[in-house]
Amino acid sequence: MNILITGSAGFIGSHLTEKLLDKGHKIIGLDNFDLFYNLKIKKANIAPALKNPRYTFIAGDIRDQKLLAKIFSKHHFDCVIHLAAKVGVLPSLDHPTEYFEVNVQGTLNILEQARCDRIKKIILASSSSVYGANSKIPFSEKDPTDTPLSPYSASKKAMELAAYTYHALYHLPIAILRFFTVYGPRQRPDMAIHQFTRLISQRKTITLYNYGQNERDYTYIDDIIRGIVNAIKHHAGFEIYNLGADKPINTLRLVRLLEKSLHEKAKIKKMPAKSGDSPRTWADINKAKKLLRYQPKTKIEKGVKKFAGWYGKS
Repeated sequence: MNILITGSAGFIGSHLTEKLLDKGHKIIGLDNFDLFYNLKIKKANIAPALKNPRYTFIAGDIRDQKLLAKIFSKHHFDCVIHLAAKVGVLPSLDHPTEYFEVNVQGTLNILEQARCDRIKKIILASSSSVYGANSKIPFSEKDPTDTPLSPYSASKKAMELAAYTYHALYHLPIAILRFFTVYGPRQRPDMAIHQFTRLISQRKTITLYNYGQNERDYTYIDDIIRGIVNAIKHHAGFEIYNLGADKPINTLRLVRLLEKSLHEKAKIKKMPAKSGDSPRTWADINKAKKLLRYQPKTKIEKGVKKFAGWYGKS
């Protein structure tokens, strides 16, 4: 297949790029090298793929409609996997407009090109944050998502609504994947596991909000990649799927696992909950199991150990 991956130089995008190249597909990777974190990290992420003749990288922004039109016109994609986004719940509180420009208007640009080219497979990355402070657990795709707690969450919900409209009007086959706290080698440096690992290694203090009681359904990168690949194989029509581990733990427990893997004691400062941060996430993955044959395999204990090993070598 000829596949477009937006956000190809990111954490999930670079892993997916390598997996699909290994399967023999031709990949066009698009990324704007957003300065949310160090440019060197993203360049290192795609370095292996650049050696593959079936990979073409394009530096560009999904807000650039003329660029997208040229890319779609030239390559005639069989599948579009849209991962590019402004990420992070807490940073979105300070820059809400940019989050909507990228995550909503950028996604509309992708959908419009997909409509014009009649793309047969479209996969969009969403987030568990759309569930907000949902008190019903685990979170099901049938649960209401009308109370997002941050601009990031609201932008992802708006993206999902736009995608449904394009399916309903133009019959685009769209799979929306709600990722639940993905971690593993190359994880973004701002995310909890990476940040905590760095601080513990440097013997600096970790701040645990909500007194360490926030719960997250941490999902290892290999499981997420298998979920995306299975969506390419098995998805039809319009569906939303949770991709999580179905095994939430609180942040204090996470820190204890990191201490064990790093052989270091963490310095911890406990603080009240922060505005915009969900108290818990927990994925009901029965739908993905049934329709996508999704089955997470990596337990948090093993995943944290793998991450710590990667961090020690990076």
